[in-house]
Amino acid sequence: MSEHLPLLIELGTEELPVKALPGLAQAFFDGVLSGLEKRGVAVTRGDAKPLSTPRRLAVLLPGVATEQPEQRSEVLGPYLNIALDAEGQPTKALAGFAAKAGIDWTALERTSDAKGERFVHRAVTPGARTADLLSEILREAIAAMPIPKPMRWGAHEYAFARPVQWLVLLFGSEVIPAELLGVRGDRITRGHRFMHEGAVSLAAPGDYVDALRAAHVLVDPDARRARIVDEVQAAARQAGGSARISDDNLEQVVNLVEWPAAVLCSFERDFLAVPQEALIETMEINQKFFPVLDDGGTLTEQFIGIANIHSKDVAEVAKGYERVIRPRFADAKFFFDEDLKQGLQAMGEGLSSVTYQAKLGSVADKVARVAALAEAIAPQVGADPAQARRAAELAKNDLQSRMVNEFPELQGIAGRHYAKAAGEPSEISLAIDEAYQPRFAGDDIALSPLGKVLAIAERLDTLAGGFAAGLKPTGNKDPFALRRNALGLARTVIESGFDLDLKKLLVEARNQINVQASARQTLKTEAALSKAKDAGAALPKSVEKEAHTALAQSGQDAEIFDFILDRLRGYYADKGVPATHFNAVAALFSVTSEAV
Repeated sequence: MSEHLPLLIELGTEELPVKALPGLAQAFFDGVLSGLEKRGVAVTRGDAKPLSTPRRLAVLLPGVATEQPEQRSEVLGPYLNIALDAEGQPTKALAGFAAKAGIDWTALERTSDAKGERFVHRAVTPGARTADLLSEILREAIAAMPIPKPMRWGAHEYAFARPVQWLVLLFGSEVIPAELLGVRGDRITRGHRFMHEGAVSLAAPGDYVDALRAAHVLVDPDARRARIVDEVQAAARQAGGSARISDDNLEQVVNLVEWPAAVLCSFERDFLAVPQEALIETMEINQKFFPVLDDGGTLTEQFIGIANIHSKDVAEVAKGYERVIRPRFADAKFFFDEDLKQGLQAMGEGLSSVTYQAKLGSVADKVARVAALAEAIAPQVGADPAQARRAAELAKNDLQSRMVNEFPELQGIAGRHYAKAAGEPSEISLAIDEAYQPRFAGDDIALSPLGKVLAIAERLDTLAGGFAAGLKPTGNKDPFALRRNALGLARTVIESGFDLDLKKLLVEARNQINVQASARQTLKTEAALSKAKDAGAALPKSVEKEAHTALAQSGQDAEIFDFILDRLRGYYADKGVPATHFNAVAALFSVTSEAV
């Protein structure tokens, strides 16, 4: 049994792309492990995991066999009746087999099967040294990495995510003298770019994490994540509030720094007049800062930045972050103020010129369809029909606002603020926002009755329209997010406890689409008739056929209903409902074979 030694591979680079870093680290780790295992090299993995910072990708394994196991092979040769002549001497067949094996025919062994006795060549080859295999393993691992935009540097032919500066290859206490991407393996790594001068020499792989910590580098992303969370929360408490730490923002910051340090900053209170969602969006998406909220969840004028250095002059670092955020907040305030001057009602005037989908008309057409559906649904769930129509008529207007043009994620949220500023009832302004819920997997459904009505009506129209326009999802393609809309619709109805007949509502949604499509086709036909009359020609057959064809077909109602049921499989599976139970109940409601 071969000896096991710790293995360290570190690829030092220029700053790697933030969003790509986790995937690159995981792929590098998986590639090295796969390469070792594919060659039969035993690995003691322990709790090993990908290690990385913006300037390095590393694999640290506690135990790797120093060589492959013996390679045993068996090659079957000719049967005796054709291998030996009458005098027992080798024929050409046997001589050729022995020559190919590289041994005298007398050294061959014999074996038997159902057809008789035959010659066989059995060989035992010593396993290769792991040190000799690593160069090829690393090349394969690099080649398999998902590098979004490979780049070249200098006069080299190699390509990687960023230029490679150094390579650590330590197997036990010995350096593996392999070369990768133009750099030879060594035991020398580098510490923090600004906080540690000089190289860091490693005696053995086990020294790696602590040696880099001493050089102001936390090479384990989990360690950086924990420090960031601790320091951000401490800084927020110092400010008398709590930090908003979103998963996406945290992950990006983790991959931006090697030695994180929280810095408490502030901005002018005047900016708090802007919807806090816009300010939070700016802080998190554009600057990777952490907002500070008060006990009620309202944004305060303080925020926290993460520096990649422990500065002797923290106040100066804070001023730098404040200078960066100020113009962005000023832009957001300008957009908000200009939108308020225009007003939410006026914003909607341009929706008729914005195409929703070629076969489904403009955004204004969609608004009209959703408004009719919302008005029909409202009395069935105890909501006010007039308010439902009004909320639906305003719900898309903010798409024309400067704020949503700059921050698309704020659609609905911006509309709520503009509706409130315009004096609309609170139920309507809230429903404009809640119409988009759930916005993502795991998000809450709308809470208010009016918001639920809009959310249901919006998704009914999206589903009916998507299927009518031939946009049914296929494989990974779902351009209108019909799967998400179907689940959002079902969740809203089920979790609200509503007793709604979705089959009838799908018929109503289809009717709304066809009424509009018929009106558009009538205008098209009249224009074509006028043109044909002027030219003294007949009406084109294609136009004549379209004039009598409904866009949404009745058979699609059943297809959509079953599509919704299918989305519920995963929903109930997550809640622990056995698939057999779901299938039994779903079979009672499936309408694929019914005429609706």
